[in-house]
Order: sequence, then structure tokens, then C-alpha cells
Amino acid sequence: MRRSLLRSLILLSAQGMALGSHAQGWPAQYDGVMLQGFYWDSYTDSQWDYLERQSDELSQCFSLIWVPQSGYCNNVYNVMGYMPVYYFDHNSSFGTEPQLRSMISTFREKGTGIIADVVINHRNNLGVGGSWVDYPKETYKGVEYQMLPADICANDDGGKTAAWAKQQGISLSANNDTGEGWDGCRDLDHKSANVNRCVKAYLDYLLNDLGYTGFRYDMVKGYSASFTADYNATALPKFSVGEYWDGTQPIKNWIDGTKQDGQPTSAAFDFQFRYRVRDAVNGNDWSKLGSTDMVIHTPEYRRYAVTFVENHDTELRSSAEQQDPIRRDTLAANAYLLMMPGTPCVFYKHWQAYKPELKSMIAARRLAGIHNESEYLTLASDARYYARYAQGKRCRLLCEVGATAEVTLLGSNATAYTEILAGHHYKYLLSRDAECAWISVADGEFFEPVQARLVAVSQTDGAEIVYTLDGSEPSATNGKRVASGTVVTVSESATLKAGLLVGGKVTDVCTRTYCVKGFEPYHVTVHVQADWSPVYFYAWDAAGQINGAWPGRLMNDADIRQIDGSDWYCQSFSISSADYSFNIIFSQGNGKPQTADIPRLTTDKFYIAHNNGSKITYEDVTDRHSASVSTPMLCPGADDAVYDLQGRRIARPSKGMFIQGGKVIILK
Repeated sequence: MRRSLLRSLILLSAQGMALGSHAQGWPAQYDGVMLQGFYWDSYTDSQWDYLERQSDELSQCFSLIWVPQSGYCNNVYNVMGYMPVYYFDHNSSFGTEPQLRSMISTFREKGTGIIADVVINHRNNLGVGGSWVDYPKETYKGVEYQMLPADICANDDGGKTAAWAKQQGISLSANNDTGEGWDGCRDLDHKSANVNRCVKAYLDYLLNDLGYTGFRYDMVKGYSASFTADYNATALPKFSVGEYWDGTQPIKNWIDGTKQDGQPTSAAFDFQFRYRVRDAVNGNDWSKLGSTDMVIHTPEYRRYAVTFVENHDTELRSSAEQQDPIRRDTLAANAYLLMMPGTPCVFYKHWQAYKPELKSMIAARRLAGIHNESEYLTLASDARYYARYAQGKRCRLLCEVGATAEVTLLGSNATAYTEILAGHHYKYLLSRDAECAWISVADGEFFEPVQARLVAVSQTDGAEIVYTLDGSEPSATNGKRVASGTVVTVSESATLKAGLLVGGKVTDVCTRTYCVKGFEPYHVTVHVQADWSPVYFYAWDAAGQINGAWPGRLMNDADIRQIDGSDWYCQSFSISSADYSFNIIFSQGNGKPQTADIPRLTTDKFYIAHNNGSKITYEDVTDRHSASVSTPMLCPGADDAVYDLQGRRIARPSKGMFIQGGKVIILK
């Protein structure tokens, strides 16, 4: 616990130093990595409570997490949020407002800021009586906010809105749009004092009430950059990034347009960086990475470049929605991304698919000390391969992609680097002046023995490694001494520490914590109290339906169980493997109200569900009832290990009192 607390304090202190100055646009020499914590239709994987359950792991790697637009949208529960209606109601398809607040707070305590997806170019209507222009009246801090037809651009929807409004005797704004139009919703007139007032209150609510750290502005091509400057100068977000989907010069022009007092107030996504990686990968021509058509190529803009290789608009969504994805070499693309300056933004699907590798890449970036203004240099370029290094505060990190075996480094570069990571079409090498020990496998949970390669990165030829597996500090007299490149097998949970041995002294200890455990199938039970009838349970997993076709299984009297003096509908499900989970929906039947997706279940759960006529809401009350059931709430996660009252880990507890997840459980 002391190590965890100390790390949290260090992270909070470091974040405070980076953020406390309210640096405009994006902090200088920022060394954080961002995660896009969603993909298109990620209603299961991006639930606020599910993201929060991953906070320990995610906060180890990411300083920022960009999450879906969290407001209630368009009177439809399951929507991604890009057609917003409400500004101050944040019960969305990703969870309730209390769950959102809890998630933001939990990450903040661990030193990770949550970035809000801010959609203010346009706004959807309430749809009352088929009107295009009716907006909700909302009250925040005792003040009413409501947008009006006069807040809609005069030329919205190519004039269609104005033509309709004229027939209805309604007047729009006299001002045309200050950017590109979008026909999906009504484009807002940011010259309007009322729009300005509503947006500024909304941004204040996001930052100072909900607790977001910063903003990702959606579709900033839709209105003048001067409004972003005004909003940011008022709200003072610690981080701001705009989605300006265009070429490099227009993006730079937009960054310049956000200036206040001569300094940009926002960063921007470097779309050309993404395009060059896509072209190199899909076209099998790695030399395309050498293009200078990127924001990060210009030193004075590098600080404001947020780089990425995939997002929710470019990903392969389905066979019918191909979009514009990277079609191979995903790991190589991410290796290049995480070596380069700018602030890299990792795509959620890539994180889910390649978590161990991406963890190690991020660790290498941090070790080298690469930040958003680091210098870089190309060492080899060919259609078959590409090699480039970035200069960090500590050392250089060299990334080779493509046919890495064919890369030839000339002159002093040939002996100046030591390989630390390698995979399909990528290699990472550190410059030997790093003078450090490296462990190839990052922290995590494993269900088979870990094969960790220990590497000495040193200018001293023949430098060795001293390592321990009991958590003690390696020294010249403590630990096992091995040659660089030795692979250590870790067959059970352990803390592996490896130090660089040079001149009889051990320095620069690298630490990895591995939770290695077997898996035994078990059952979990889902309990619900509902204020309606009939009650259906619809369940599915990655392979498909597991409880029958929609609306699922009709619950009956035989499914009722009395717990804590109340009746609960219950159904048990089998957890068959360590990476298995299932999802569930409660409903009144086909065509009737239903809950949002309740995702990633792996433990016993208790819910209280309410039908308000248009939708069904639910509350997770597991904490109030878990001690009353006669089966242990065992989960494959390391944080859910079970201990006796003496602190000894128990693999399969029977009857008695135990501690799990910081809480006492009683097994009868």
C-alpha cells in the first residue's frame, strides 16, 4: 500500500507541476501519452464503471484519457453523443452522471486526467411536434439556459432550415456560419451572445463541476477558431485539442487562429501524421513515413501536435462500414507513433488487442524521456524499411519498422544502440548512453509463465544484470548475476527487479510486477429488483447470444430468491476462462423500454431497476448485498484476490471471513 500511495502522490505532484500553470494550448515538453477510450458503438467497453474498474492499469500508462461525449442526446439512450441536446444532463448511453463523476474522480486521484468530447459546432433539437429548432430549457446553479431559433446560423443546412422556419413564422440568426456547415444538426451561431453564454456555462460545468481535465473539440472546422480562443481563455482547460480534419497548413492556420496574447490556446490532431502512417502500412512503402507534411515537422508547432494512427472515424467498423483503416502492421504503426514527439493518442481497440506490447513501448518512451517537443532524425529510409530516432531527456529511442533485419545503420550509429524490444515489423533500440537495465515484459496479469528478457544498455562492453524475484533490491551481493540478453522465466506471482552492473556497482534498477496465476471456471449470479412485470434478462458475450434471442429469458417465480429480506430475480452464468465476460440488458419485453447495455460482467451483481415509461434505469447496489450471499465473489483480476485476516492469499476460500478488494466478505 505504501508503494501505491507514494506512486499516486508522485503522479499527482508531477501532474500538478505540468498543469498548475494553466499553460495555454498544451503544456511545453509534455511527456504524457493519451488514450482514446472508445471506438464507434463502444457502448459496452466504454461504460463509465468499466473504465473505472480499469483505472489502476490504465493510469500506469496514460496521463490523459479522452472519453465519449457524456451528455444526454436526442431522447435516445444508446447514441454516441455527436448529436447533443442537453448540456447539463449527463446520463448517457455510457452510464449515469454519478458513475461519470466517480470515474473522473478515480482517475484524477491516480494522476490521470479525463478529456471531455465537446460538441458545440451543432446541436440537435428536442423534436417536440417535429420542430427543427426547439431546445431544452435547463437550469444550472440557479440560472436558466436555453438556445433559441435565433441562435441557428442563417445559412444552416444550405438554406433549408431558413426556408422551413419562414413557413413557420420563425426567425433564425442574421449571421451566416463562420465555418463549414453540417447538415446532421442545426449549426450554432457562435456570434450570438446567447450561444456564447450557454457554451461558456457548459464548459465551466465540465471542468469545475464534473471534474474533466480538458477538452477535445469536435468538428472545429465548423466555426471560427477565434471562438475556441475565447472559450478557452474563459474556461482555462489544462488541455485542449481540436479536430481539424484537413492538411497540415490549414491545421497550423487553425492553431494560430486560437491564439490569445500571441500564444495558441489549443493543440490539434495531426491528421497528416495519421495519413502518412496509413499510406506506409497499406501501401507497403515505409519510406512514406519520411514525408514532411506533418504538424510535428515544424518545431514551433510540435508542442501542439496530438498524433494518432487510428480513431473512431477511420477504424474498420464492419464489412458494410469500411471507413479508412490501417489494414495490417498495427503494432509497427503504434511503435512508430509512441517513439515520435508530439502527444501520441493510442486507439482503444489497439490497446485492447495489443496491451502487453503497448505497455512496453510506453515504458520505453518514458525511460528515454521523450516529450512533445523532442527532436528527431531519420537514419534509414527505404520502401522496405524505415529507421528514425527521437532524442529524449535521458537518451535516444530508435524505432525500426518494416523489414528490420535489412536495416543497416552507418557510422557511429552502428554501435551506438542496444535492442530492447522486437516484434512483427518493428524494433526498439535505446542509445547506449542510457546506462540502464531493461526488462522486456511490462507489468500485468498472466495466466502462463512470463518470459522476460533482461538487457543491459550501457557504453561499457560486457555490462551485466543483477536481478531478484522477491522484491528485494539487487546489489553486488544480493541477486543473481547474468549476461545481458538473459531470459528469466517467472512461473508464479513475483516482483522482478533488475539492475545494471558496471564496475562492481548496481545502478538504475528496473522493476516489474507480475501476477501469474491459474484459472478455475466459476459461476456468477446476476440479481435484479424491478418495479415492473414481466421481466426479461437478455445476455450475450463476444460469441453471441447466451440467453436466447431478444428479448431473452422471461423470468418467473422459480427465478426469485430472497436475500436481505427482499425478493430478487436471479440467474447464474458460467465464467469459463480468464478473459471471458458477458453483458446483460433488463427489459419489459420486445418493443418495450430497456436498460442500456450493462457490460463486462465477471462477478456476482445486484441491481435495482426502475421503469419510468420511456426507459429503464438501474443502480448497482452490489456493495450493499455481496456479504449476504453464500458464494465468494471471485474475479480473475489481481485486485480481487482473496486474503485471510492474517493477510495470506487464499486460492479457493471456503467458509469464514475474508478480505477481497479492501472489503470484508463472509462465506457461509
